[in-house]
Amino acid sequence: MAFLESTASIILLVIGAYLLFNCCYLLFFSLVSHKKAKPLQELLPLDRRFCVLIPTYRENEVILETSKAAINHAYSGDFDVFVIADGLNPETIQELKTTGVGVLEVFFEKSTKGKALAAALEALPEDAYDVVAILDVDNIMGQGFLQEVNRAFSAGYKVVQAHRTAKNMDSSFALLDACNEEINNSIYRKGHYAIGMSSALIGSGMAFDFLYLKKLLTGIGETVGEDKELDFRIVKDQEKICYLDNVFVYDEKIENAKVFTQQRTRWIAAQIEFLKKYAFEGFVQLFTNGNYEFLNKVVQAFLVPRILLIGVLGFFFLASLVLPVGPSPLFWATLLLMLSAALLIALPGKFYRNRQLWKAVVQLPYALLCMVKALFQIKKAKSSFMSTPHTAKAVSNEI
Repeated sequence: MAFLESTASIILLVIGAYLLFNCCYLLFFSLVSHKKAKPLQELLPLDRRFCVLIPTYRENEVILETSKAAINHAYSGDFDVFVIADGLNPETIQELKTTGVGVLEVFFEKSTKGKALAAALEALPEDAYDVVAILDVDNIMGQGFLQEVNRAFSAGYKVVQAHRTAKNMDSSFALLDACNEEINNSIYRKGHYAIGMSSALIGSGMAFDFLYLKKLLTGIGETVGEDKELDFRIVKDQEKICYLDNVFVYDEKIENAKVFTQQRTRWIAAQIEFLKKYAFEGFVQLFTNGNYEFLNKVVQAFLVPRILLIGVLGFFFLASLVLPVGPSPLFWATLLLMLSAALLIALPGKFYRNRQLWKAVVQLPYALLCMVKALFQIKKAKSSFMSTPHTAKAVSNEI
C-alpha cells in the first residue's frame, strides 16, 4: 500500500510540474504581450507587386463575396487576386472570372490547403509578383492591410502575420471563439514579437516573399496543419516572422458546437503530428545551431490546449480534496489562479465591455466537452479534409 501511494505521489508530482510549466509559459507571454514592440524601420521603401491567394474548398457562395471585397481593396501599388478553386461549381468559376479575379483550378484525390497553395505558386510566373498574401475563404482585409504589409517588407521581413480578428460575434460560441483567438494573438504573436521572437503564423492574414514561400511549400504533403509546418520551416531557417498588431484581417467565428468540435479535432491532430515529428529535432537545433526559436515551437506543441487545461486543473483540484497523495489543493488552486490570470491579462480590454461576455463564459463547460470529443476523433482528421464551413457574413466587429 505504501509503495502504491509513493508511486502515485511521484506520478502526480510529475504531472503537476508539467502543468505548472504550462501555466508559467502562458502567464509569461501574456504579461509581455503588453510590452510595446519596436516600430518598423523602412530600409527600402517600394510598392511591391502583391498576389492575393484565396484557397477555397467547395465554398461557392462565400468565395464570391470574399473575392469581390479583396479585389476592391485599396493599395498604392499593383496587386492581383487569385482564387484557388477546389471543388467549385462551374457557374461559380465563370462568375468569378467576370469580376476580374483570377481562378486557378486544382484537383486532388485528398485535398489540403498546403497542396493547393503549392500548386497555385507553380502555376504563377515567378517574376510577376514580389509578395504573396494568403486569405481564408471567409476573410476580409482591413483598411490598409496590403499597404502596411508592404511596409513590413520594406523593413526587411520575408514573412508577415497580420492581426486576425473576429468578423462576427453574434452568438455565444462565436464570442467564445473570438476571445480564444485574441488570447492566442496576445500569447503566441504579440507577446513573442514584443520581446524579439518570431510571431506564430495563424493560417491566413499572412504574407510571404513569393520565392521564399515557394521554397517553404516544397514537399508540404498532406499535413492537416500547413501553417504549423511553415512555422517550423521558417524558424529552422532562422527567419523572423513580423507581427502587425494594428493591421486587421476579419475572420468568421464559429457559431455552433459541431463546427467547433470539427475545427478543434483538426487543430489537436496537427499539434500531435508536429510534436512527434519535431520533438527530438528541437533539442538538436538548440544544441547544434543555438536555435531556441525552433525548440520554442516544439514547446508550443507540448502545451495542453487551454480549454482542456482548465478542465484538467479543475479535476486535479477536486481530486486533491479527497486523495491523500500528490500535491495539495493549494497547489492546484494556485495553478488555476495562474491560468486565469494569464487568460484575463491576454484578453483585450474591449471584450470586457461586451455585455454578452458572460454568455460566452457559460459555454466553457460545453466547449470542454467538445474538446474531449475532439480527442477521440483525431484519426478522422488524418483520413479526411475537415474544412470549416463558412457563410457570407458582413463585418460586424469594427475595431
